[in-house]
Amino acid sequence: MKNIVEISEDLSRRIDMLAERSTLTRDQIIEDALSHGRSLAWQEKWLAGVAAGIADAEAGNFATDDEIAAVLNKYNQA
Repeated sequence: MKNIVEISEDLSRRIDMLAERSTLTRDQIIEDALSHGRSLAWQEKWLAGVAAGIADAEAGNFATDDEIAAVLNKYNQA
């Protein structure tokens, strides 16, 4: 069953931009927002974080062994 919903041009543009920057279709983005409560703002922020992480990795910016150990041991009870 297919439903037709009219949305604003701004929302439509944002959905199109998310679809262009991800592997998701417009329908998948809308379904994710409705089914899982992931707003467009959340999806945009998540995608920006992924892009920033990829850019850091491509630039060779990785956590040091000490930084990883600090995170792993942060809540370790001695």
